[in-house]
Amino acid sequence: MAGERTPAMPAPLAPAGLARPGGHYSHACSGAGLVFVSGQLPITATGLRLADAPFAQQAAQVLANVRTALLAAGTDIDRLLQVRVYVDDIAHWPVFDTLYAAWAGEARPARAVVPTGPLHHGLKLEMEAVALS
Repeated sequence: MAGERTPAMPAPLAPAGLARPGGHYSHACSGAGLVFVSGQLPITATGLRLADAPFAQQAAQVLANVRTALLAAGTDIDRLLQVRVYVDDIAHWPVFDTLYAAWAGEARPARAVVPTGPLHHGLKLEMEAVALS
């Protein structure tokens, strides 16, 4: 029936624990047994951009935002398939990798790091993910 949502159709999500998206997108979208988490920046639930915060604090916020999106979609870190991390400077990678390993625990999804140069609003990293729902 037209307009009726099935499990294979996209279902946009707007988690309560994340700031409102800054553009025309959803923080996460699920469908066909997968959850796609949009690129999460170091922005608090109240919309505060952590541009002046140290890299480790920005990274912790990004990891928390990704988990919030996963939980809102009914999944979690242990069901991650792939993550992609964009960093403004590859020199930050060792710090991120340490924080990420503690956050991911036993989960070892496929992962990529992409050095980008400047990111939105002067922030230092962004992370997107794909998980099983």
